[in-house]
Amino acid sequence: MSLLTLSNIAHLYFSKNTYTKALDQISFQVKKGEFISLLGPSGCGKSTILSIIAGLIQPTSGEVLVNEASTNTSNQLTGYMLQQDYLFPWKTVLDNILLGPQIRKQQNASMRERANQLLEEVGLPNVADLYPHSLSGGMRQRAALVRTLITEPEILLLDEPFSALDYQTKLKLEDLVFKMLRTYHKTAILVTHDIGEAISMSDRIIVMRANPGTIAKIFDVPIEIRNEIPFLVRRHQKYDLLFDKIWNELNQQEAKSAPE
Repeated sequence: MSLLTLSNIAHLYFSKNTYTKALDQISFQVKKGEFISLLGPSGCGKSTILSIIAGLIQPTSGEVLVNEASTNTSNQLTGYMLQQDYLFPWKTVLDNILLGPQIRKQQNASMRERANQLLEEVGLPNVADLYPHSLSGGMRQRAALVRTLITEPEILLLDEPFSALDYQTKLKLEDLVFKMLRTYHKTAILVTHDIGEAISMSDRIIVMRANPGTIAKIFDVPIEIRNEIPFLVRRHQKYDLLFDKIWNELNQQEAKSAPE
């Protein structure tokens, strides 16, 4: 049974005199524990899909089901991790992490203990009482990961969470996120422009085309590399073969959309 189902999703953005069709006929399913990447050019609607899944915006047409139930309002079964960490600078790291439980009236001693445990698991054992300005970019993103996990979402939505980091930090954080999601059996959808990142973290990769955003092709990541940590995946022969296939697909889509 699928945890998440998108059926014939279309979305229009309206301006005063016209409209833009951002998405058209988007349909796919995600199983529990699966990691899916959305890959494609800017403007193909990847982030719009995440916003629709989270219930932040309603699609113009189509349906989103989580656990076979329609999501008509902001979906509390999802957690969102963005390119920027958006930690409040006037709050300590711990207070930032506990913001979700506080809003849900779930903040208590056991939740604070859980937050500290997660901080330790992501390699931040002594930062709870520090303020965000004291942390590096990679440390802030790890804190943001803890903030996302603390509410125990069933689905994590990752919108280019590593793109603002230097390459070495990015690779380390990919490994960390991958391990954490496997440890806690989480389902995840990643938006990225990075083919290597998509291959190294995913079970399946949905390649999209733009104008309007539609699904061009879905690639299965070879089973031999799905359980390897992302850093090691990049050294595997099947990584190179899949990279070339996706690169060629993106080039074909670009050629089709180029003006004559």
